[in-house]
Amino acid sequence: MKFGIFFEHQLPRPWGKDSEFKLLQEGLDQAELADRLGYDYLWATEHHFLEEYAHSSAPETFLAACSQRTKRIRLGHGVALTLPQYNHPARIAERMATLDLVSAGRVDFGTGESSSAAELDAFGIDIPTKREVWLEALEQTTNLMAMDPYPGFEGKYFSMPSRNVVPKPLQSPHPPLWLACSNRNTIKLAAKLGLGALTFAFVSYEETQKWVDDYYHIFREECVPIGHSVNPNFAILTAFSLHADETEASRRGLDGFRFFGFANGHHYVFGDHTPGRTDIWAAFEKARNTFPDDGKTRGIGTPEQMREHIRRFSDIGVDQVMFIHQGGRITHEHICDSLELFAREVMPEFHAERTQRQRKKDIELAPYIEAAMNRRRGMTPIADELIPNIKALGRKIAEESGQARPVAEEMADASKMMLEESGIADKAVDSYS
Repeated sequence: MKFGIFFEHQLPRPWGKDSEFKLLQEGLDQAELADRLGYDYLWATEHHFLEEYAHSSAPETFLAACSQRTKRIRLGHGVALTLPQYNHPARIAERMATLDLVSAGRVDFGTGESSSAAELDAFGIDIPTKREVWLEALEQTTNLMAMDPYPGFEGKYFSMPSRNVVPKPLQSPHPPLWLACSNRNTIKLAAKLGLGALTFAFVSYEETQKWVDDYYHIFREECVPIGHSVNPNFAILTAFSLHADETEASRRGLDGFRFFGFANGHHYVFGDHTPGRTDIWAAFEKARNTFPDDGKTRGIGTPEQMREHIRRFSDIGVDQVMFIHQGGRITHEHICDSLELFAREVMPEFHAERTQRQRKKDIELAPYIEAAMNRRRGMTPIADELIPNIKALGRKIAEESGQARPVAEEMADASKMMLEESGIADKAVDSYS
């Protein structure tokens, strides 16, 4: 069993001029603390325009900062939006590779489409075709990271000529792949494609058991990897607020968890939103008393209650529990208290079991992973003689205008020009004199 913290960078109104600065600086402190305490993953999502719910539009920047303040915790995009309208596949490949290098190979690549009108409409994404677009873009993103050079692709939604993306990630062939899953159908899709399941839904233990069983059954029998490797893992999101006193744990964290769900519903399900004007926190306060008191079954309570909660997930077969450690108005101080208490009183029991558990899982899945990789339909590498030659723009313009000269002359003139512009030629003459 592994444990991760999950950043949406929530920021309920009202905001001050330094609210976002404080939010991100505290997030960096929380990341550093989690690393020091032995948490396994740090996840940061990508969302755009989702006020109060997710001020996390550039997770790659936040994760890069985290990479320099941590040593061992894995850095997860949970998720990077992987449609070309959001992020060109080559740009995702470049960012993932660079982050992997500066973090010494600690990146996990979570992928997703998003389903908020604020994002989809703003980026001109056609809802009926977005799944097809995502599938095409994700496959090519993995090819761009793994292939040297990328052969080029002419697709229905994405096209690109042969290029060699640099740098390449430290992890070969690419960082582990995950898919954001909010229902049973996307969990099944993750298994079919060989992606880890990042499960963002709050369901009963019984329903979770069905999801885990579905995932691993489909992975064993039907997986055809979309990437160059597979990542059979199931992660689930839960609330997080711990204190020795159950009532105090609830006082500190229950509102934050409830706001997380309310703000999500506002942007994805039932809300009407006026950009820059709607106050979601005010609406939440009016609805607060309508929420069920289910904190104890969601990760809010004493260490013993949390231990029981995690044990249920472990017995079900969940591989990682991600904590909504930052939500609503949970204070930085209380977040850190919970992180430390869990690490001290709950985490060691589960970490002690994981080496044996992982070894057993690896042995059991090995033949299924081999079979899945044998089913993979990979892109054919391009033959050297077919790699296109790319003329420098200046030479291309000269040729088109009929003014091209032999390459040796062009190089000599270019070198002379660079020397003159930099002043090196004059300095060399002065020095000689």
